[in-house]
Amino acid sequence: MSDLTDERGILYPSALPRFHRHPAPDDLSDRIRWIWIPVWNLPPGKTSRQDVLPFPASNLVVEPGGESLVGPTTGASHRELSGSGWAVGALLRPAGIAALHPAPGAIADSEVPFPAPALHRTVANAMRDGGDAPGRERAVEALTAWVRENLAPPDEGGRLANAMEDLIAADRTLVRVDEVAERLGISTRGVQRIAQRYVGLAPLTIIRRYRLQEAAQRLREEPALSIARVAAELGYSDHAHLSTDFRRVLGFTPRSYRSDPGHERGQPHWDGSTDGSVTRARRQ
Repeated sequence: MSDLTDERGILYPSALPRFHRHPAPDDLSDRIRWIWIPVWNLPPGKTSRQDVLPFPASNLVVEPGGESLVGPTTGASHRELSGSGWAVGALLRPAGIAALHPAPGAIADSEVPFPAPALHRTVANAMRDGGDAPGRERAVEALTAWVRENLAPPDEGGRLANAMEDLIAADRTLVRVDEVAERLGISTRGVQRIAQRYVGLAPLTIIRRYRLQEAAQRLREEPALSIARVAAELGYSDHAHLSTDFRRVLGFTPRSYRSDPGHERGQPHWDGSTDGSVTRARRQ
């Protein structure tokens, strides 16, 4: 769950500059998947549109203007970046968001303020020099110290929710909720309750998000692989089912996605010459 090279959900990586991910400390890996830090400095008049299919999870985000919780999404997401700026975010495990919000589903598809002035002060101080490497390390230390102090270790439900996330993310053969329930040794209703309490999305939505993320990645990275083969290997009943899922969530077909390298959709190529870069999106 902490593979920093995981590119699932990044729809147009060739159109994006670098950004920084940092692993969660071992003692916090049950609350944070990783920490991400974008730093951008675009030329005047230039913008960068960041299109992603986010992980089915929430984020704790610190930016110059304040702190927020970004809830789980029910579809694709984008953000337009311009000028210069930075963000320091933590991709939260199910047990992590549950420690910060009693009902993650209530903030689905939204961003809500999360006042934490001490956290903001230490992170902003670390990033004051424009997000150089030492500053990013200090920002990571500040964020992880705050999490360690404010987020209690998961209870039994949180541990089970984390296990559910690990299982769905890792095993692409799982396509039904009852299969997840059987593997976890609980009822289907139990999986539904855990998903709503600790993720804020229906379990089938979580399953489909991971499968659709992987489908997009394979279509992008394996051009010789047929769309029908991708659909079959990821548990879709047929090519049409995958195409329907693509259109419903992303707004375009697998075929059109495979033929579009990204910049045709209004995303400028960027040479990454600045220190740091544009984020994939604040939900990553």
